[in-house]
Amino acid sequence: MTFSDFFQSAALGLATGLALIVAIGAQNAFVLRQGILGRHVGAVVAVCALSDAVLIAAGVLGIGALITAAPAAVVILRYIGAAFLVAYGLMAARRAFRPQALTSSGAPAPHGAATNSPTKRGLAAAVTTVLALTWLNPHVYLDIALLGSIASAQGTPQQWWFGAGAMAGSILWFCSLGFGAKFLRGFFARPRSWQFLDGGIAVTMVVLGAGLALGA
Repeated sequence: MTFSDFFQSAALGLATGLALIVAIGAQNAFVLRQGILGRHVGAVVAVCALSDAVLIAAGVLGIGALITAAPAAVVILRYIGAAFLVAYGLMAARRAFRPQALTSSGAPAPHGAATNSPTKRGLAAAVTTVLALTWLNPHVYLDIALLGSIASAQGTPQQWWFGAGAMAGSILWFCSLGFGAKFLRGFFARPRSWQFLDGGIAVTMVVLGAGLALGA
C-alpha cells in the first residue's frame, strides 16, 4: 500500500463524515446557538467531536452490525429521543415568543433588557443537553452503520485512515460552527433575529421529534 492509498481513504472518510454531519439537525442547531451566545463553546464542541470519534471508531470496528441486529433497542431509543426533541422544541418556541438580544460584546444584556435565555445555562446543563442531542438520536447509529460498511470496504489498514478522515471532518465542522458563530453576534443583537433563530430551532426540533416518533 502506498501513501496515496491511505490519503485517498482518509479523504473519502472526510467527505463522507462531512456529508453526514453537515445538515440541519438538533445537534447543529444547539451548537450554533451556544456559539452565538459564546457560552461553553469549547466544551460543547469538544463533547460533539469526542462523541463522534467514539461512534466512528465503533463503526470502523464493526459495531454497526450489532446495532442493526438490535431493532428493539433502536425503537426504544427513537421514542426517548423524539420526546426529548419535542420538549426542547417547545422550549425554543417559548423563547421565540419572548425574543431577546445580546449586547454588542456578546454578553447578556444589562438589567432592564432581556437576557438571551430565561435561565442561565451552566456548563453542566450545556454538556448534558448536547450529550442527549447526540446519543439519543437513533439516526446517528444508522449513520455509524453506514460509515462502518464503507470503512470495511476499504480493507485493512485503510479503514482506520477512513475513520481518521471522518473524525477530522467532525472536528472541522463543529469547530467552524461553534467558534465561527461569533461572527453572527452583531446580527443577533436584535431581538427579531433571535425570534427567527429560535423559531427555526423550534420547528426543526419538533419536526425531527415527530419524524422519529412516526418512524421516519
